[in-house]
Amino acid sequence: MTLVFRNGSVFDGGRHRPGQAVVVAGDRVAAVLPEADLVGSGLDLRDAREIDLAGGLVAPGFVDAHVHPVQGGLERIRCDLSEVHTREDYLRVVGEYAAAHPELPWITGGGWAMAAFPGGTPTAADLDAVVPDRPVFLPNRDHHGAWVNSRAMEIAGIGPDSPDPAHGRFERDADGRPNGTLHEGAMAVVSRHCPPTAEDEYYRGLLEGQRYLHSLGVTAWQDAILGAYAGADDASGVYLRAVEAGELTGTVVGALWWDRERGEEQVAELVERRRRYTRGRLRATSVKIMQDGVAENGTAAMSTPYLDPCGHPTHNAGHSFVDPGLLRSAVARLDAEGFQVHVHAIGDRAVREALDAFDGLDRARDLRHHIAHLQLVHPDDVGRFASLGVTANMQALWACLDEQMVELTLPVLGEERARWQYPFGDLARAGASLACGSDWPVSTPDPLAAIHVAVNRTEHGATGPVGTEPFLPEQALTLEQAFAAYTAGSSWVNHRDDAGVLREGAVADLAVLDRDPFTGPAGEIGAARVVSTWVDGIAVHEA
Repeated sequence: MTLVFRNGSVFDGGRHRPGQAVVVAGDRVAAVLPEADLVGSGLDLRDAREIDLAGGLVAPGFVDAHVHPVQGGLERIRCDLSEVHTREDYLRVVGEYAAAHPELPWITGGGWAMAAFPGGTPTAADLDAVVPDRPVFLPNRDHHGAWVNSRAMEIAGIGPDSPDPAHGRFERDADGRPNGTLHEGAMAVVSRHCPPTAEDEYYRGLLEGQRYLHSLGVTAWQDAILGAYAGADDASGVYLRAVEAGELTGTVVGALWWDRERGEEQVAELVERRRRYTRGRLRATSVKIMQDGVAENGTAAMSTPYLDPCGHPTHNAGHSFVDPGLLRSAVARLDAEGFQVHVHAIGDRAVREALDAFDGLDRARDLRHHIAHLQLVHPDDVGRFASLGVTANMQALWACLDEQMVELTLPVLGEERARWQYPFGDLARAGASLACGSDWPVSTPDPLAAIHVAVNRTEHGATGPVGTEPFLPEQALTLEQAFAAYTAGSSWVNHRDDAGVLREGAVADLAVLDRDPFTGPAGEIGAARVVSTWVDGIAVHEA
């Protein structure tokens, strides 16, 4: 079928082009040209379907370079806390969900925000008040911690004398007793007792996650963990099931999970998993290494220690989950095997360790390695992204003064380090390749919400003196830079050079917006909504 997108504007993956039209023939873009030139263009438009943009924008489909659709979809079909924001509302939703599902032996789901609780740590006592009879296990939105009730701790054998597990810790009350918040590796102490998730439920989660991503204009993504992690089983098999059933409509790169408890002996297994899980729209050609945790619970790897509530240095500078020497040799081995390497790095020490691991690799292999999150980047390391050919994979939604930043992050960083956060503008000026992702279900997968923050350094719809103050505005991107990172940049990371752009011969993956953000006020970018989403010229979402 031939499609004509007209009566609006085009973003072509690099620049804004008002008054242009896009013609799609089959699964490819046939032309991008001034609308006035459609007649006389030589294109056969006799039976074409016209898509009236009504003053809106057509852009390449968004590509999420770091997302967890199966986990996000599961949370949407379980006890979903992502749509509410206060302690009281969390407890109400948990109570209502438990009452509506008396048949469930465990209450699972998640999506709560640390900023809703003093110190970012909810208690088992609160959950006990709404679910006293069954265990509850609810990961927070960043999946580096979980909230459990007393019944869950009892089942897991967690008591006053329980030592902290490797790579994690129990939050404790004034008497030293675990109080219901589990950090990092401590989650597994409880999650191993949760009933196993059936394959059919994982499959429902994938399809719901895909549906939701398509509704937001996302046509392709990199799944940042194909493997077992934090109580979730390996979802690789459900992707293959979707491929075989013809129900995987997004184009997916899977990042195979690097087990940080093991060494290079796992590389041969990863090579075999790549072969097994590369089929149809799925390519398992990346490997994900989690180098550190998150700043809010003190597990992100910093070059200098965190501060205590009085502003004094502590003895904690976070955790490098993989020894830097092993990281370097593992990355070299993976690179030699033709894998792209995708590193989680929040703290400035973790970012530097990742860059050191990429230093000296043969760039002619064009594997397009990338580092995700980049909350703190030491100024000395900003220029290394371009010089080493490492892509900066940005989760732009986080670069604002929200409650978590103000109450939990800034106090433990101090004034100087706080200025190193999310340096997108500096990275762009230094010539770094930029990509964008959401890390959903850590935060919303809405690309327009993230682009709004990238440009404004404030969250759309924020109110109050803190929320409306731009966070390090000198690090803002232009709207074209932000759109390009979420389309062409992320497609490039996924080795799809014919996607993420609108030009003759490109893949016909498109997103249609209800307005043109380039012609409205910058403060309203986040108000734009997706009207329709197209993959290979076929509508996968129409509002």
